[in-house]
Amino acid sequence: MADQDIDWREKAFGFSGNWREYAPIALSNLALIIVTIGFYRFWAKARERRYLWSRTRFIDDRLEWTGTGKEMFIGFLIVMLVIAGPILFIQFGFNALILRGHYVWAGIGMAVVYLFLLYLGGFARFRALRYRLSRTWWHGIRGGSDDPGWDYGVAALWKPLVAALAFGMLIPWSMVSLWNQRWRLMSFGSETFESDANWTRGSLLARWILMLFSPIVIYILVLLVGLLGAMLFASMTGIETPDVQAMAKDKRVIAAGIAVLLVFVLAFYVIIAAVGVIYYSAYLREVIGSLRLGNMSFNFTARSKDWIKLFLGDVGLVIITLGIGIAFLGYRHWAFFIRHLDAAGDLDPSTITQSTTSLQREAEGLADAFDIGAI
Repeated sequence: MADQDIDWREKAFGFSGNWREYAPIALSNLALIIVTIGFYRFWAKARERRYLWSRTRFIDDRLEWTGTGKEMFIGFLIVMLVIAGPILFIQFGFNALILRGHYVWAGIGMAVVYLFLLYLGGFARFRALRYRLSRTWWHGIRGGSDDPGWDYGVAALWKPLVAALAFGMLIPWSMVSLWNQRWRLMSFGSETFESDANWTRGSLLARWILMLFSPIVIYILVLLVGLLGAMLFASMTGIETPDVQAMAKDKRVIAAGIAVLLVFVLAFYVIIAAVGVIYYSAYLREVIGSLRLGNMSFNFTARSKDWIKLFLGDVGLVIITLGIGIAFLGYRHWAFFIRHLDAAGDLDPSTITQSTTSLQREAEGLADAFDIGAI
């Protein structure tokens, strides 16, 4: 039923959730996950999504999540069977071959396992998106795909490898190309998604180059700091040609060295995280902004500063609540995503027929195993 009594229709997407309303779900989920040693996490995720979807409006009606914890648990069991062989080889087979002197076979085996897991990672991402669309309903209409995802898994294997071999310069091409390929195989009702994202458009490539060369910049800055520190030490002590052995025993030099090391480590992680956010924010704006469904186009407005505020808020929440706040992160991330998501154009539910795509039953266990997020 359309939301006639709610004034939150300025944008195509709206979120009316409240953290106080969500708290009983979050806290009970966390408690049950702890008590069951993680076993309840599948049903907890289903409960969380049912709430978040039910508080999310698209045009004139709320979304509905129809997935179940049982489906996710079955998906998890399937994953355990699929990756049991590679895990056993990594734990035992590789070491056994090394101990017997079969170094070549050990290397070949490890390479095969790595490629297999890389293939599964891409396959998992495709199947997770397909499953989530098939369990998302709007006006009684659902999404999905009839493509099993095998070919996409192959593309997700070779494209990142080619991009890496090009000294990482083609990583944006790989990410954007896979996004286009993935979404073009998806549909909602009788409408098929279209995506024409371009990795050379806007500032995406420039931001990736910044990210790629930022470790070198950090290294140069640390060397400069160390050089300036040595010059300052020499001027303070009046030593024109410092004795390296004597300096190595000087507590002031040791303290300065430790300080430089700490500055290097801190600067490395802070700067890498910052430029990563700068790149990823541009990536999402490009790929989501290039997505279309029928006559409707989508838009994502979150900038780098918005992502940084979100992540800092996550860290602060978890620290202040002594870890309990981790139960609210899913709520925060979904609310953030929906509030920055918009669409323009027409999508008349009366002209869309129900999807005829098959309903997969193994849920998204592979995606969970490879830690692939919903967004």
